[in-house]
Amino acid sequence: MSEKLSANEAIKTQSDGLRGTLKESIDLDNHTGSVRPDDEFLVKFHGMYVQDDRDRRAERAAKKLDNLYSFMIRLRIPGGVISAEQWIATHEISEQYGTGTLKITTRQTVQLHGLLKHQIRPTIQAFNTAKLDSIAACGDVNRNVIATSHPQISPLHKQIHDYADKISTLLLPKTQSYYEVFIDGEKIYERSSEADPLYEDRYLPRKFKIAIAIPPSNDVDVFTNDIGLIAIIENNQLKGFNIAIGGGLATTHGNPNTYSRLGSIIGFTDTEEKTLKVVYEILTVQRDFGNRVDRKLSRLKYTVDKLTVEGFKKELESRIGFKLEAEKPFSFSERSDRFGWEKNHENTWFYTLFVEHGVVKPYQKQFLKELAELKISNFIFTGNQNLILGEIADSDKPKVEALLKTHDIEKQVSALRKNSMACVALPTCPLALAEGQRYLPELVTKIEPILQKYNLTNDEITIRMTGCPNGCGRPYVSELGFVGTGPEQYNFMLGGDRYGERLNKLYKEKLTETQILEEVDFLFSQYVNDKNENETFGDFAFRKF
Repeated sequence: MSEKLSANEAIKTQSDGLRGTLKESIDLDNHTGSVRPDDEFLVKFHGMYVQDDRDRRAERAAKKLDNLYSFMIRLRIPGGVISAEQWIATHEISEQYGTGTLKITTRQTVQLHGLLKHQIRPTIQAFNTAKLDSIAACGDVNRNVIATSHPQISPLHKQIHDYADKISTLLLPKTQSYYEVFIDGEKIYERSSEADPLYEDRYLPRKFKIAIAIPPSNDVDVFTNDIGLIAIIENNQLKGFNIAIGGGLATTHGNPNTYSRLGSIIGFTDTEEKTLKVVYEILTVQRDFGNRVDRKLSRLKYTVDKLTVEGFKKELESRIGFKLEAEKPFSFSERSDRFGWEKNHENTWFYTLFVEHGVVKPYQKQFLKELAELKISNFIFTGNQNLILGEIADSDKPKVEALLKTHDIEKQVSALRKNSMACVALPTCPLALAEGQRYLPELVTKIEPILQKYNLTNDEITIRMTGCPNGCGRPYVSELGFVGTGPEQYNFMLGGDRYGERLNKLYKEKLTETQILEEVDFLFSQYVNDKNENETFGDFAFRKF
């Protein structure tokens, strides 16, 4: 007898193209701020999560009130680039709906938190007017495709970066339910036009992530994705892409069958047609062979290891109808964002703004609104949760500099802080066991005197924190990683390399802040005394501990 499929599989196949009872949940169920249980899963495919304010659960329970439910909405922005007009629209929508906070994610897009149920439809309609959407930003489908963000990385940046949009479009679900439920409000689509040869009615066993890296930068952490494309450039020509499969970081505390894995390079493609064919068919292999019984074991990494890398490659090549070429040499030598002013090969200016953990602060938000109103730049979200103000002409640069000065934007911060990353965690993420973005700035403030003590203030050490082991802030590929295990307790991960090509290891379990600071002091003292010449902290820690 075959194993029983997870309950979510039935929800997908019986959802009528991801419609479920979403219209009834939103329009008729006025007794709750949430949606019906099955719809809580389906709404993810439309780019939303149901959340509640966990800080207020006890207070509301004491008053016999329902949880304070709200929705987080995440936009689909392949490659992370929007226009000034779209930034203004996003600003205004965030002011009108939700908490007013804009959050830049680790996947080059933005999230709005705190939307009430009756605000969902007008929010999505406003985004649609601005030619922005949240289709497939969450759920068991391919999600936002990310790409190396800074145009200065390569003269071919735009050519390569455009693949993010091509892949995103190729892998979009065919159902028109997003428009029917949230925009038009009525059935206006012929179901026959929704036949979906890629997702069928099952969709994927689990979420799916794709990243495109342009060496020498690995700002997208390409090997942590289900599919990683690494651009191969020779003599200022794009030769094609190395293809990596099976990356993914999420684990589950206490479940030894779960693990982090970096992607395995399986070959090279030399044309756009072949690259897109390979990407598409990797998803069909995952669709057909992925685990639909246990969602904790359903990401592509487990399918790759179940089939073996060679077995997966063989199945893939039978579907694409050609052999992958051997991988081409490449090297990464940076992962951080290029802060401040930089000029690309076309003498166009770019300014990278540090946005701590992606939370756009009110003074930054006002600056960005005033800049957008000048319509002299675009806005590029980075995989490190920062924001690049792009394509600024020489003649317009003084206007940006004046605004930077007016709003006191260019603040000096330590290299560690600039290389920090955190997930949202508490109070809204239902999976969080500990704090993330609310706490890491405070911890960094307490680590900075230790950096000064050992003359390490300018050392580009990466530090990342997540409130649970799912790894949304990519802590498993950082030099200092902290993974929440419970209130004010973290597993201390140590020894990732500087450029995202090696996983770190568990160093100490369930540490409090006092213990973390003691360990950091000890580790930095060892580092300055015993490191080899030009050895990074991550490489030293990997070698010694």
